[in-house]
Amino acid sequence: MHEIEPFFNWRDDYIASEDPLSPFYERVYSEFEYDKQIYNYLLHPQWDHYGSQTLYLKVLFADYEEQYAIIELIGEWNDAIYNDIMLLKRELIDLMIAQGINQFILIGENVLNFHASDDSYYEEWFQDIEDGWIAGLNFRQHIKEEMQDHSIDYYINFAGTLDDIPWRTLKPKQLYDLIAQFLHRRLHA
Repeated sequence: MHEIEPFFNWRDDYIASEDPLSPFYERVYSEFEYDKQIYNYLLHPQWDHYGSQTLYLKVLFADYEEQYAIIELIGEWNDAIYNDIMLLKRELIDLMIAQGINQFILIGENVLNFHASDDSYYEEWFQDIEDGWIAGLNFRQHIKEEMQDHSIDYYINFAGTLDDIPWRTLKPKQLYDLIAQFLHRRLHA
């Protein structure tokens, strides 16, 4: 896992540690020291710790005018033991909502497992963004099934179309526009 870096091709467009509105503003990263881990597995030092013991993230892009953020995740999403959704909601999402973000794109291809608890923080997040949405891209099938079994897909939009988007080949605005158009059709059909 230490070789998996957060997606870096958009660094010319956005760097969270240089964004004064970001919760990660002025964060300093080691280039050589592996200071993060999940269980016994070291993580690349560019991932951001937000309080969870098993789930790390990177805000790849935030556009306060268009009101969206793209967040890449890595690790084990464990609501049952570590209440990761509560930490994510309190330590990142609430702060982003306060800055006007109401559309969230979660990239989950590096999320290896999901352990559900209740859906109250997902419901709170969904209610807090009113006209916004949450989209999940490239989550593994077993994770989407677990989330569906616990009705979390009511709050986070998953679909085959979202998983087919070649997001790494796009710029952030192109990715946002594709997802926004798809969700607009889906939500207003």
